[in-house]
Amino acid sequence: MAGSPGLWAEWGEWRKYNARGLKGGQALILELNRIVYQSGIASPIGSTRGQNARLRYLDSKAGREELRAQGVSDRAMKSWFKGKARPSTANLERLDAAYWVRRRENLIRSGWLKRHLDNDGRGRNVEIYPVDQSAVVRGRERPNLTDRSITVRSVWGDLVDAWAAQDADALDEIWDDIITDLDSDYAAYAYVSAVGISA
Repeated sequence: MAGSPGLWAEWGEWRKYNARGLKGGQALILELNRIVYQSGIASPIGSTRGQNARLRYLDSKAGREELRAQGVSDRAMKSWFKGKARPSTANLERLDAAYWVRRRENLIRSGWLKRHLDNDGRGRNVEIYPVDQSAVVRGRERPNLTDRSITVRSVWGDLVDAWAAQDADALDEIWDDIITDLDSDYAAYAYVSAVGISA
């Protein structure tokens, strides 16, 4: 690795000097979650419009089952779907949670997320932000850690499958595959502060 001899020689000790970050696989999870949330209903759950949109989305057998799984009673659901009552504050959280679970599952099942990220074979640009060294004691910083950008193709199907299965080990392996295309110092990006996918 580049840098002073012995400086962070074991990259696994990157936290030793107060660098802040997370595994690349974890950063991928957060970024895929952002893409899913960005593609959903924009109106907040606290608004009548947001509540009505979520109720319309969940007006199905699977939607009602998820509402039950979130702790909503059949009586409350019946009132909501007939327009006779509005969800309580506690039930607003359950309604919102049920919506996002179903939204995530539908995007996975339909294949939309894979197609969106694959982008007709062109892939997506991934921005890589290295660990935050602002709290590292002077002289202990890893030099030459800069934001990096790479076009990623071919991994999106496996990535979405691993994300859907909540398989952290597979996500870490996929991240390793992505960063090996950087350069000889790729291991310095095993941990990051964040990643961004242009989607």
